[in-house]
Amino acid sequence: MGCFFGPSCVARSALGYPLDLMSTPASPAPGVYHSRSRVTRNRAVLAAAGVALVLLGYLIGRLQGGPGDAAAAVPPGAQGSSAAAPGAPGATVPGDAPAPSADDPQATEPSSEPPAPEGGTDAYGTIQAESATNQQGLQYEDTQDEGGGQNVGYVNNGDWLRYDDLNFGTTPATRFAARVASDVGDGVTGQLDIRLDSPTAPPVGGLTVGNMGGWQNWQTQSTVIMPVTGKHTVFLTFASQSGTEFLNLNYFAFSH
Repeated sequence: MGCFFGPSCVARSALGYPLDLMSTPASPAPGVYHSRSRVTRNRAVLAAAGVALVLLGYLIGRLQGGPGDAAAAVPPGAQGSSAAAPGAPGATVPGDAPAPSADDPQATEPSSEPPAPEGGTDAYGTIQAESATNQQGLQYEDTQDEGGGQNVGYVNNGDWLRYDDLNFGTTPATRFAARVASDVGDGVTGQLDIRLDSPTAPPVGGLTVGNMGGWQNWQTQSTVIMPVTGKHTVFLTFASQSGTEFLNLNYFAFSH
């Protein structure tokens, strides 16, 4: 816009200034402002789109790579750099399992007791004498003892009874008891010995029996034996110097 020819214009003209230099600059056309605003907005949109694409690519890479990529990205020299040096407190040798804590209720020492043998006849139950797997020189007869059934009779020197697979378990048997009767002459005795796995093996224990007042006058006699565990064939062997029958046997059992 030009000068309005007011007093200031006259003064400026008198000083020699051109009137066109004193004129007010013309305002830009409205379209110029709109063009600049559009350019600025387009640049901002492009920048935001670029950032969004970068973030999207990062997320896709994380989803496809999985947790293993993070470990793979660690430089080889950096792995294990925080581990304690061998010999340092808290350091562990590869392959060594941590020692169990004494306060841990599950930290129990392995049992030194051998596993119990399976099957067989329970050595701690009542074993009827007439249930022998095999025998030599003996006869069976009806018994008058409590419970009835039969007993082994006419026991003489050199006779024996065999019982297979008696299971003594892992806790040793230390006693033997037998239900016996005898009407042998006064002063005559005989021997009942317990042997393992052979009728000629050294005895682990035995009973010395004498006159009890009748062949059906039953008594329970017991003795201490050497500790026996596991599963064995048990032989009861009989010996006497009299040369005559000296014993009847109804049943027997072992105990701890």
